[in-house]
Amino acid sequence: MSILNAMYAGASGLDAESDALGVIGNNVSNSNTVGFKESRAVFESVMGAAPGSADSIGSGVKMTSTQTDFTQGTLTTTGQPTDLALQGDGFFVVNGNVNGVTGNFYTRDGQTHIDNTGTLVNSDGLALQGYQTLPDGTMSSQVGNITLSTAALSPKPTDQVNVTANLDANATPPTNPWDPTNPAATSNFSTTINVYDSLGNAHALDVYFTNTGANQWDYHVMANGSEVSGGTAGTAQEIGTGSLTFDSNGALQSDSVSLPATVTFNGATAQTIGVNLGTPITPSGSGAAGTGLDGITQFGSASAVSAQSQDGYGPGSLSGVQIGADGTVSGTYSNGQTIAVGQLAIAKFQSNNGLAATGDNLFEATSASGDAALAAAGSGGRGSISSGSLEQSNVDIASQFVDLIAHQRAFQASSKTITTADQMLQDLMQVVQ
Repeated sequence: MSILNAMYAGASGLDAESDALGVIGNNVSNSNTVGFKESRAVFESVMGAAPGSADSIGSGVKMTSTQTDFTQGTLTTTGQPTDLALQGDGFFVVNGNVNGVTGNFYTRDGQTHIDNTGTLVNSDGLALQGYQTLPDGTMSSQVGNITLSTAALSPKPTDQVNVTANLDANATPPTNPWDPTNPAATSNFSTTINVYDSLGNAHALDVYFTNTGANQWDYHVMANGSEVSGGTAGTAQEIGTGSLTFDSNGALQSDSVSLPATVTFNGATAQTIGVNLGTPITPSGSGAAGTGLDGITQFGSASAVSAQSQDGYGPGSLSGVQIGADGTVSGTYSNGQTIAVGQLAIAKFQSNNGLAATGDNLFEATSASGDAALAAAGSGGRGSISSGSLEQSNVDIASQFVDLIAHQRAFQASSKTITTADQMLQDLMQVVQ
């Protein structure tokens, strides 16, 4: 009887709309959940007869599933370097135990921190996955935990110093020839640069430049005698020397090393320190020719240093972390060094809607989503990472309230169908009486 069918159709509407209200309630309650993606109810009609039947009447509605909206949420700046947000497609990969299941899970929630073992984890202690840096500086192809060493960073002895400077083309040779015991009076110009030994101790090296004739200069590298094995306190010790030739345009034509800068500082391992003064036009040995203008030059202006550097450093302790847009995780140390320890892996799926929500802001892969394809952020259509930001929920409260009203009206209408059918049945019973 169609009247009874109407009652059951109305009851199905009550069930479906109740479930839909639950979806909206879940969305609204998670409007401030980081990385949350809102869902919508998917309804389907129910038929009460075989398809194609001439007297087929619908039997109501059912809510078959929920569909997740994976559109981008708004990014909010937090200033915390371990707060991460993905701009674009993809998911962070975390590993651990969730509800008794151990494995990889996927999330847009980038609230992370460094735990007491130095591992980058999320708020539930699940370890973020990525590619660890190998000893040669390249990234491993295997995915695992990203861990920063909390031990002191070992010192690195200086291998090379670099000096960019101009030597005055109007300079003339000093009155007295070069004298290592009186370097200041027997040179035209000097600069000082700190270097490090194998123990991480800093030592000042003085580099003296002496004009020896037209377009000709010598340089001498001096160390403090009290800091050098076999040296004499109060007397500078020459550890290296070379000569420079410039062309008529002030460019470095050629250079030669008479004595390599080799030194053994007290208690440390012997080291040879290369002195890079630029790439000459006519290099010695098999080196590539240069312009002669990228290091020492000889122009008609006062001698002055514009830049100098060296590649050594002393010991340091972990003081912070940096995470780049490509997911490179680097430890920052108290000695000013930044050392890359790994790169975060970002997962991409054939179908995001095939992922199964597990709670705790996590998803897991299913046959409907396809297997996770892992690679670095910014590659293969994956989004970039914004450090110091979090992706907010993409729930639109205004639209949720509009949907809430629509479902409420549909619920009321379905209940009206039941009461109307009931009244008709009562009328029918009165006819029998």
